[in-house]
Amino acid sequence: MNDKHQRKSCLLLCLALCGLALGPSGTARGATITTIDAPGAGTGIEQGTIASSINDLGEITGNYADASNVSHGFLRAPDGTITTFDVQGAGTGLAQGTVPFSINSVGTTTGEYIDASDVRHGFLRAPDGTITTFDAPGAGTGAKQGTFPNNINLLGAIVGGYIDASNVNHGFVRAPDGTFTTLDAPGAGTSAGQGTGASSINSKGTVSGSYIDASNVSHGFVRAPGGTITTFDAPGAGTGTSQGTFAGVINLDGTITGSYFDASGALHGFVRAPHGKITSFDAPGASTAIGFGTTGNGINKKGAIAGSYSDAAGYHSFVQSPDGKITTFDAPGAGTGGIPQGTVGFSINSAGAVTGYFQDANSVNHGFLRTP
Repeated sequence: MNDKHQRKSCLLLCLALCGLALGPSGTARGATITTIDAPGAGTGIEQGTIASSINDLGEITGNYADASNVSHGFLRAPDGTITTFDVQGAGTGLAQGTVPFSINSVGTTTGEYIDASDVRHGFLRAPDGTITTFDAPGAGTGAKQGTFPNNINLLGAIVGGYIDASNVNHGFVRAPDGTFTTLDAPGAGTSAGQGTGASSINSKGTVSGSYIDASNVSHGFVRAPGGTITTFDAPGAGTGTSQGTFAGVINLDGTITGSYFDASGALHGFVRAPHGKITSFDAPGASTAIGFGTTGNGINKKGAIAGSYSDAAGYHSFVQSPDGKITTFDAPGAGTGGIPQGTVGFSINSAGAVTGYFQDANSVNHGFLRTP
């Protein structure tokens, strides 16, 4: 999977980086899956379209890689019309360009753009198409450094992370008026590749995220609107290098979904309730081999979760209802030749519509929209 999108959906900080099933499971019946291919998307290996986020209006944002492997942003309207866009200053070289990650319920989009020097910067695109660029104070200006927004709430507050000149990660909150607050979780490491990143912010201003400590173990955190940070670890999370807890999206009532690597290197999903109780889950059929398993990538207001799981054939998607029932699905045309082929669900709106991407047998990416 493209590492940028894995970061947005689950594994915070842009690092390369035995759960309990919550209820009965089934395969998708009655749902409709629509393929999304942005105009200009390339058809070569690892090119194509990735849909990252869907709002309650049914608008979808994401990016596509063209035939030169340059990224461009897109916005898909509920009627299927696709508008493409590029941030001024985005580079036009290999792995450069514009990469939206999140859209809120009024149609404002945020994400990153990568310039000609491979430095990352944030942007905000208003519903009328006006684009504002920004850099977090303290963000480095070297290649692979800079600012990477992950999520925007209804009020226009943005969270994400930045990499400083020493390659240490820090989280940030950008208020609607453009004011920045830096987030460094207690216990975060201060060496290259360590530190803090914010994954998601709800409309109350509560932030979820993760940090990597001095031993390169990841831990989750939740930050209250007043600034108090509470750290947490999923039961069963490993304590070895690159193991631990990765907190993803937070919904309006403060429920968080994400994933954790156990001591064997297998991946499991989790749900953390607002009062702090953590319940782990595994999609039926998920492999427990090293690097395989289940991730919770998105959660809606009702507590339904969209995510993905992996096995020898590649990635598959699932929706978990608020009562814990897991329904698995694969997009038509998804490849079965092993990772990174298959289907990955990223985002779910209040109506239960899911968006994400699938990689076909030729290793070309396509976005999808699944409607219940």
